[in-house]
Amino acid sequence: MKTMIQNATNLPSIPKVVQELIASLNNPNFSSNQVGQIIANDQAIAAKVLRIANSVRYGGHRKVGSIKDAVVVMGIDALRTLVFAIGFTSNIKAPAGFDISAFWLRSFKMANRSKWLAKLLNADTELAYTCGLLHAIGEYLIHVAKPEQAILIDTRVNTGESRSRLERELLGFDYTQAGSELAEHWHFPTEIVQAIRWQENPLAAPELSRYAACVHMAHYMTDHEKHIAAANFDDFPVKLAHALNIKLSDAFSTLQNAPNLDEGIEELLH
Repeated sequence: MKTMIQNATNLPSIPKVVQELIASLNNPNFSSNQVGQIIANDQAIAAKVLRIANSVRYGGHRKVGSIKDAVVVMGIDALRTLVFAIGFTSNIKAPAGFDISAFWLRSFKMANRSKWLAKLLNADTELAYTCGLLHAIGEYLIHVAKPEQAILIDTRVNTGESRSRLERELLGFDYTQAGSELAEHWHFPTEIVQAIRWQENPLAAPELSRYAACVHMAHYMTDHEKHIAAANFDDFPVKLAHALNIKLSDAFSTLQNAPNLDEGIEELLH
């Protein structure tokens, strides 16, 4: 798989600002001034940050004229997360046959749910968001490196077949393995690498990752919206909740009382 990544000559490069901010996730002493300076060094990303920071959702009636102002209005964590979203959506271009709009829509839904679930799972919210945002990056890599097989897999997934099972059957690996290898290639933190790798079965990991659990439960929320609304939790990952020492009553109540988690996604997609 490492060879596949090295031979994928059209893989996107991750902006320096995103790499530096992702590295800062594990640094509790990273200051708002440092975050602001890193963002200000990338004019294209800074301009889009200011546009979104001045939207009704963030700025309201207060004019945000600088990245320093954006830090004050949005807070360091929300600003850093916004830069991740802008950096990835701006640099990852669609290969032939790849529905990039659907990819990012699903990714942002997963990111928002992972972030919201992080409090229930006692995980860092911004790391959880990033894990959710990048959960399917392996699917993108497969489209870049093996486009014909990827399009065939997409066609069969649209008829109801399992993506990961098809990928293992046709390629010998699935999107979680490809994605974790790519995250490692990009020198992302171990938490992100492990979350991507074990998102479909967190209990199979050598060590249980709360971030993999966040993404797994975000999958559950995304795929079972109608069941949750009807208080039908037959498919809920009960064993995972027990392993995390989460009371089922707390989990069910949290899921049923989730707010609108898709607000603001359209701004990030355009």
